[in-house]
Amino acid sequence: MVSDITFLPTAECWLCLACWLDLATGEAVGYAMAGHHRASLVVDALKMAHGRGALQPGCIAHSDRGSEYTSAELRHAMGELRLRQSCGRTGSCFGNAAAESFWALLKEEIGTRLWPDRATARAEVFAFIETFHNRRRLRKHKVFGYLRPAETRQLHQHTPAA
Repeated sequence: MVSDITFLPTAECWLCLACWLDLATGEAVGYAMAGHHRASLVVDALKMAHGRGALQPGCIAHSDRGSEYTSAELRHAMGELRLRQSCGRTGSCFGNAAAESFWALLKEEIGTRLWPDRATARAEVFAFIETFHNRRRLRKHKVFGYLRPAETRQLHQHTPAA
């Protein structure tokens, strides 16, 4: 998995969005939104990912070196869930390119504008992730079998070799 945080402007204040992406399926398996970007935001998204993604012990969870990702709170959660934490090199934008690409797609699809309030922004982010990205967006590459992320997960959950 990979994770990152982005910020969406609203008339109330910024809405911070943390997301964990499953690189095997392309699915956004865990996300959380709040008016802050403390470590608890990333931990909440990780717990959602663990619950939805059926993460196996030893699963690698990669991020950049932001303070939320180097926090004791996240390290503790990783230990409890028996995940392996990985961080990119300082100053390198390439280590977390998959997460950055997801933000570019999200902002292209829902736009980068000033939402009237956080509730409206939350609703649009939810609709993008749950109805478009995970369930309708085709992964247009033969390696991924031209499947949607949710279809890829379902296929591999029923495959003995998975």
